[in-house]
Amino acid sequence: MPKIKTHSGTAKRFSVTKSGKVKHMQQNRRHKLTKMATKRKRLLRKNAYVSPAVEANIKRMIPYA
Repeated sequence: MPKIKTHSGTAKRFSVTKSGKVKHMQQNRRHKLTKMATKRKRLLRKNAYVSPAVEANIKRMIPYA
């Protein structure tokens, strides 16, 4: 049985924790940050977890993570 290929775009954006949750960075922190409130930028620094509905799809795309 051949190995399953990892989806490279997904591997760059998501990581699986020891407990099995899928972690990702928050969106909207790339550019045009001058118009955004300081509090909003500060809250977007934290990592977030993927909802259970999407978790299975992402884990299928990064099988060896």
